[in-house]
Amino acid sequence: MALDHAEIARRVPHAGRMCLLHAVQAWDDGQIQASAISHRAADHPLRGSSGLGVVAGIEYAAQAMAVHGSLLAEGVPHAGRLASVRGVQCHVRWLDRERDELAITARRISGDDAGMVYDFEIRAAGRLLLTGRASVALLPAGGAAA
Repeated sequence: MALDHAEIARRVPHAGRMCLLHAVQAWDDGQIQASAISHRAADHPLRGSSGLGVVAGIEYAAQAMAVHGSLLAEGVPHAGRLASVRGVQCHVRWLDRERDELAITARRISGDDAGMVYDFEIRAAGRLLLTGRASVALLPAGGAAA
């Protein structure tokens, strides 16, 4: 089941330009594959004076994880917080220098009612740009992410 930007925006707490993903191509219980084109925008909300650093890719991965969590919860999302990011490897310095669409893959390693752990990677035209592992802490039902 593919999702467009509008459906993604309904599933993540980010609004406007901070909803970074363009589409979800595929997902199952164990992973999600999404894409983005927003990294090329000159007015990207995470862009600094020198450009959009590759570590901003962590936010792209986190949004893919949020969409995945929403899909797993069958549209009744649990609010969550990115608790930690480990083992991050940057293979380029800048995301905004990449002209091709970003391909974001997040694979769920473990998860329960308290949180989830994902491995993630971001590629452009098959080239590896960023990898890492992220832990997401889920808030109790009815809680709100800060």
